[in-house]
Amino acid sequence: MANKITFIGAGNMASAIIGGLIDSGVTPSDITATAPRESELESLRSRLGITTQTDNNAAASQADVVVLAVKPQIMREVCEDLSDTIGKHKPLVMSIAAGLDAATIDQWLGGDNAMVRCMPNTPSLVGRGASGLYANARVSDDQRALATQLMEAVGIVEWVDEEPLLDAVTAVSGSAPAYFFLMLEAMEDAGVTLGLPADTARRLAIQTALGAATMAQQSDKDPATLKQNVMSPGGTTERAIQHMEDAKLRTTIADAMQACAKRAQAMSRELSGH
Repeated sequence: MANKITFIGAGNMASAIIGGLIDSGVTPSDITATAPRESELESLRSRLGITTQTDNNAAASQADVVVLAVKPQIMREVCEDLSDTIGKHKPLVMSIAAGLDAATIDQWLGGDNAMVRCMPNTPSLVGRGASGLYANARVSDDQRALATQLMEAVGIVEWVDEEPLLDAVTAVSGSAPAYFFLMLEAMEDAGVTLGLPADTARRLAIQTALGAATMAQQSDKDPATLKQNVMSPGGTTERAIQHMEDAKLRTTIADAMQACAKRAQAMSRELSGH
């Protein structure tokens, strides 16, 4: 990737993507990150060897890709300030901000921009992310490939053809790490109730979750089959699964994901003013 990449914003997610890009072979000098204060950039510059800037326009002026990694609440101000610079050489613009649609960001940038919206998740911070991406009609095949390569630096990438499907991505992967953390929390609590020390229950639960996810990822079998393979008729696993089914765990998960997607839709309306 011999392209110049500028990150507007240098928070945790931007730092994770930058680290992943460098680990995948991108030259640090091809990456620039910005923040309002030099003190916010010192660690990133010394640790990764990238270029840093406190001037967003200067940083974006030579970029092939501009990644908008600021909070949604300040996105309009940042974009309107960048609009002249972006308008002059039309880089690929990627947004990793939740809840702001591509058309709104494009309008704030002056219009007619190649825009990719990305919904990453927090495991990107450890290189195990899952990101949903959407491209507007102005994004070329080469730019699409570039966006894929950029986000694959921190995990897997799945493209959606319609932007509203990013709300579903939010429910399935964006917010979903918290679902699994809740499961781990509940399993630890139950293990303690059954007599295990808390640290033992936690380590066993975490390793089991990691093992199950790895098996699901590497197997050619679907999760339903993998689940069935653990169950013996009349055995312990069957009893536990039957209890979960009787308690309508599937319905609880489906309802929670619907609530998540609806909230994502509402946030988008609130932030864009539509």
